[in-house]
Amino acid sequence: MNKQKNKGDAAEREAAKLLAEATGLPVRRKLGAGRTNAAGGDTGDLEGIPKTVIQIASYSNPNVPCLKKPREVELQRKNAKAKFAASIVRWPRVRGPDKWRVVLTIPQFAKLLMAALKK
Repeated sequence: MNKQKNKGDAAEREAAKLLAEATGLPVRRKLGAGRTNAAGGDTGDLEGIPKTVIQIASYSNPNVPCLKKPREVELQRKNAKAKFAASIVRWPRVRGPDKWRVVLTIPQFAKLLMAALKK
């Protein structure tokens, strides 16, 4: 198996565990994460958060996924017909759960915020 794929799979499992612990939801890595669905589009890396697509990124330079992944996850959100989308980026050389950051575009954040305010 590919070293980069193993690294990505481990990052997805770690992020899923942290999200499950933080939310109490049954968050887990999708079987075949990163593969296209029957309609031909990727629908994210994690499942278990209702109406939400989550994309995980782990790069040696976090600037790359911070710019790239929020755009990609928006396409995945549309493919999945989900309401919300978020990218979770692992920061290199940082230890513990603080090494993870949620990255959203302003429209992604506004949609999440407006839904929270309606409750």
